[in-house]
Amino acid sequence: LEVEKSVVKAWSRLGLISDQDCNKILKNASFRIDEIEKIEKETKHDVIAFLTSVANSLKEESRWVHYGLTSSDCIDTAVALQIRRSLKIVIKDVKRLLKILKRRANEHKYTLMVGRSHGIHGEPITFGLVVAIWYEEIKRSLKNIKHSLKVVSVGKISGAMGNFAHIPLKLEELVCEDLGLSFDPISNQIVQRDRYASLMNDLALLASSCEKIAVAIRHLQRTEVYEAQEYFSKGQKGSSAMPHKSNP
Repeated sequence: LEVEKSVVKAWSRLGLISDQDCNKILKNASFRIDEIEKIEKETKHDVIAFLTSVANSLKEESRWVHYGLTSSDCIDTAVALQIRRSLKIVIKDVKRLLKILKRRANEHKYTLMVGRSHGIHGEPITFGLVVAIWYEEIKRSLKNIKHSLKVVSVGKISGAMGNFAHIPLKLEELVCEDLGLSFDPISNQIVQRDRYASLMNDLALLASSCEKIAVAIRHLQRTEVYEAQEYFSKGQKGSSAMPHKSNP
């Protein structure tokens, strides 16, 4: 609905839709999930069901909603908004993790520990070095995700074949500017999915780095190793069967 309203505003700026009709749509357009589900059972088409529900919330001005668009114009542009907002949450969390890792690396700059290669004792190192390695790895992931944020933050308002058969180029520019997106330099019916694949790869790398850190910390807390330990408060229990244990 956010995308559809943006398109209506753009059409109004280009002179196709009157200010009166534009304002009515912006003020009154809405949808109901239960109605969409009911309509979709008959139409077997999700966007048509959505648009029908929106039209039911309006009067004659409903004819301007989705004017000149194809389903993917609405969906792919909306997906870009969702991904962008989600990634901003991820980026915020990653920055927090980096801040913590940097603090711990400095804190344990001179904390001696056994160095290992292939799991076997080698020369001594510091725990600060271990955490610094994690810090650099997560920092690379942050850089990658920020790049992917730009790659996926594109909208597409170019019609069924991406050839602007029914709409001017300016409409796409106005809509994407309004939504805070870049416009896809060239597309067909859809925004090309290599953009999503790049993002998923970067998220997978971030996840694997987080797992690496978690597994290492858990390993260091094993009884046989016991080089790291989590805080265990007075009265805390580690197990329902063996409450004396300080489980990680």
